[in-house]
Amino acid sequence: KKRVKQKKKKKKSELRNWGDAILFAVIAATILRTFLIEAYTIPTSSMEKSLLIGDFLFVSKVSYGPRVPITPLAFPLVHHTMPIGGGKSYSESIQLPYHRMKGLGEVERNDCVVFNWPAETLGRPIDKKENYIKRCVGIPGDKIEVIDGKLMVNSAPQEEFEGMKKQFQYTVKTKGTGLNPKILYEKYDITEGGYGRNQNEYMLTLTNKNRDALSTFPNVKSVEKRVKTKNKFEEYIYPHSKNFSWNEDNYGPLIIPKAGTTINLTTENLPLYKDIIGRYEGNSLEVVAGEILINKTVATTYTFKMNYYWLMGDNRHNSADSRFWGFVPEDHIVGKALFIWMSWDKNAKGLKKIRWNRLFDGVK
Repeated sequence: KKRVKQKKKKKKSELRNWGDAILFAVIAATILRTFLIEAYTIPTSSMEKSLLIGDFLFVSKVSYGPRVPITPLAFPLVHHTMPIGGGKSYSESIQLPYHRMKGLGEVERNDCVVFNWPAETLGRPIDKKENYIKRCVGIPGDKIEVIDGKLMVNSAPQEEFEGMKKQFQYTVKTKGTGLNPKILYEKYDITEGGYGRNQNEYMLTLTNKNRDALSTFPNVKSVEKRVKTKNKFEEYIYPHSKNFSWNEDNYGPLIIPKAGTTINLTTENLPLYKDIIGRYEGNSLEVVAGEILINKTVATTYTFKMNYYWLMGDNRHNSADSRFWGFVPEDHIVGKALFIWMSWDKNAKGLKKIRWNRLFDGVK
């Protein structure tokens, strides 16, 4: 009888050891994920060809300083939805005010930044909004303008470097013979586009390098960038107001808000700042008889409480970015993309599914 009892006790102790080990691993992984580094994947082509669909990234939380969790009561190691059965993975019974711990540096121009999508209207807390990744093209105080598709930062063309592979849509017209889709994909990695109005016209998304290459094809008659004309108002473009006749190719100019800066506020420029004043900085805002009331008081100026950023995808004609939904507040910034630890091409076969040349490649 004594031997039987000892075996049961030993078995219970072994289960407890396993339980303690699993609990420790979950706690350690949660701390690591929250305050140091987290894994993300690229689900869309908005950063193509700089980042590809199927790239798996490590994102540094310490680069800009980790945020203290706003919703601390949450199921570990998931974002906003339970992996099995769906439903919220967090409780809103406790919500902490925004606080960012000291980091290694600040957001800089041309950083690839992961952030919580500010335009989300599902009512989720900031840290549970959907994660996006774009390139930060403007920091607080910068002047941003897009002229015929060319991004201008502080009145100068955006700085470009080898790792930044911008793409635009082009109309490619041939002399009567078609383009071989296999060659376009396998040799030039052209993955977006198709026929235009007829068999001799294509709408292709191209880097500058591919644009130049196609221009040399003997059966190609012309390669022209598709650009929307200036003053052509598009309602889906931020700030969604006819006071600003902007589109994705001709946009601005505008100044990115900086904490402590005061602007003159009018009913004409209010569409640019109403989300900042109301949604992001927590004031009541209304317009009564042509006057702007902030917290029930008539206002002709406004002082920003936070810093804001302007983020855009490198795939300029296939990216829903700040041109569509505006500024990104500092409390929505998650971290800086560091390197690719895995890259998976779902359209390839066998071992070619793994993009071996991208493994452990730094994000530029």
